[in-house]
Amino acid sequence: MVIRTTIYPNFLFSEWALFVYYFISLEYLKRFEKHIFICENERPAEHPRGCCNDKNSKVIREKFKTRLKELGLNSIIRANGSLCLDACDFGSTIVVYPEQIWYGAVTANDVEEIIHSHLINNKPVERLLINDSRFNQDDIK
Repeated sequence: MVIRTTIYPNFLFSEWALFVYYFISLEYLKRFEKHIFICENERPAEHPRGCCNDKNSKVIREKFKTRLKELGLNSIIRANGSLCLDACDFGSTIVVYPEQIWYGAVTANDVEEIIHSHLINNKPVERLLINDSRFNQDDIK
């Protein structure tokens, strides 16, 4: 099978070549290598599960953003605040993609360790992993 593309209309692609072309294109179009979501959800003070916002999650997000920029990593690693990650029972919660590593009870003092151990050296910070079967499923036996 031969396909003409709108990008290169005079160039003919076989199915395999087209697959390789699009796969490589997608790899080059990735904007960030890692994405960190920091829960900043707010709930009423009397809510039994609490909320990450009350546990300084905005301070944690700002520290991630500041340190990533200082280290020159902000073009490949993005830190974003998010709404509820449904892990409120575990304290300030963050998740790192694409690995889907979930951390709980994170404080601003943990940011440096997460950056250097996990984000730079690809070694998750074991003591902060959420130890629950709904999270970090590949790591929990």
